[in-house]
Amino acid sequence: MIRRRQVSVALVLALALATGVACGPGGERSPRVGEGLSVARTLGDVGAAGFEQALEPRPFAFPADHGPHPHYRTEWWYLTGNLEAATGHHFGYQATFFRSALTPEPIPRESAWATDQIYMAHFALTDTAGGTFSSFERFGRDALGLAGARAAPLRVWVEDWELAARDDGTEESAATGLPPLSLRLSTPEAGLDLRLDAVKPIVLHGERGLSRKGPSPGNASYYYSFTRIDSHGTVRVDETEIAVSGESWLDREWSTSLLEPGTAGWDWLALQLDDGSELMYFRLRGKDAASTPMGESGTVVAADGTSRQLAAGEADLAPLRSWTSPSTGTVYPSGWRLSLPAEGLELEIEPRLPQQELVHTFTYWEGAVAVNGQRQGRPVTGVGYVELTGYGDEGGTRLGTSSAVKSPL
Repeated sequence: MIRRRQVSVALVLALALATGVACGPGGERSPRVGEGLSVARTLGDVGAAGFEQALEPRPFAFPADHGPHPHYRTEWWYLTGNLEAATGHHFGYQATFFRSALTPEPIPRESAWATDQIYMAHFALTDTAGGTFSSFERFGRDALGLAGARAAPLRVWVEDWELAARDDGTEESAATGLPPLSLRLSTPEAGLDLRLDAVKPIVLHGERGLSRKGPSPGNASYYYSFTRIDSHGTVRVDETEIAVSGESWLDREWSTSLLEPGTAGWDWLALQLDDGSELMYFRLRGKDAASTPMGESGTVVAADGTSRQLAAGEADLAPLRSWTSPSTGTVYPSGWRLSLPAEGLELEIEPRLPQQELVHTFTYWEGAVAVNGQRQGRPVTGVGYVELTGYGDEGGTRLGTSSAVKSPL
């Protein structure tokens, strides 16, 4: 998608390292009041010269495409999931690894610290029963093993935060196209240790995996997902470790430029319904949030894994209310009604907690949601994640700490 997920890093990380962003133990970034970067500006075509662009559909090749694409400016491995303990205690999580190329081609240098690839990682945990949301950010350079990505065996990491292939003799990779994975992230305040096993095959978004974000050539990404992944392991809150299970969603996307001038941000959602189907939808907003979307796209995935792209105007997404962040003063929509007449779907989407705002180098809202509604007149429920960017002031004040932002309901 965009997304987000598109919290891309190119100029961000270049700026961060060039200006000496302070990092605490483990690479977590120390706060600086008054900083903050615009996602829309970062994902425009500034600095795109010399990089490859997503211009037309291409054949995907695995396992190579699970790994990095260093000649494109921006890339991410984006995981979200909804988990429950045996008691019914619900957790949502986001784990994202962003790669940003600083130059189109490597520049020969003698220093072992030298690199043209920078990584940023975000980890967020929603504790629904506890009524808290925590988020964390790290930076790392692709040098001296501090951060990086590789395709075979798949591994993406920033220090000890990592997404990696498991070698346990399972055969699920042949059935789904994704190897069995492990995800491990840990901070003093929270941790996550999961085994991830895809149960449905790869889904290509847009035109055979080319997801256009605007009419200008190259304002697009290569975008695929694994929309239902069995997830088992543990969540840690402070010193308490809890066994959990549930389902995750993995987005893979790489590009050089995405957004047209005048784009403020986007609303993105990924839903997993209890009838075995999934839905991804995003819309791009202009500076006037009430105006017609600057672009939209979506994919419906049936229970059997077949998928189709949504036609323009096929989805109607309407906010139900708003929520104002006590940290940044940003006003976000909170709760949505989604209508897909062609699918017979009428859904209401509710945040698990209103406060699921990440306040880091970029500020955006991304959180776990619950879904209730009808398909063809029959009840349907589900879980998912929603991402909202571009609702605050461009480069507005950041008031939280970047190593951990833990907010009560």
